[in-house]
Amino acid sequence: MSRFTRRQALSAVGAAAGLAVIGAAPAVGSARDRAPKTPATPHAHAASGAFDEVYLGRRIQGAPGHGGGHHDHHGGGWTVHIDGEELHLMRNADGTWISVITHYEPLSTPRAAARAAVRELQGAALVPLDLS
Repeated sequence: MSRFTRRQALSAVGAAAGLAVIGAAPAVGSARDRAPKTPATPHAHAASGAFDEVYLGRRIQGAPGHGGGHHDHHGGGWTVHIDGEELHLMRNADGTWISVITHYEPLSTPRAAARAAVRELQGAALVPLDLS
């Protein structure tokens, strides 16, 4: 009579976990794929990359910054606001952007970072970041 050993049980659990990970992999998209492909209600700032739109009921504005300020230390030089409050953005070495709200979700543009922050806030107010 054969016995079911601990080693066999652990192997079966490991195989099941591996299959679960492989099955879930296609459902997980890259951070760049998460941003919507079409703007909500853009203004004409295409030449500079600036934007001013309403996204999910929140007004997001962004434009390249011009000299001074904390943002220049992070290489991006962008100023982004959600409903008039500044969203702190940083540019990564690989050219992606992160915000104080979505710090572990690198995105391709400041607009995508602002939109991701709006989604993450889920209607909550953006509290200003005091860096002094």
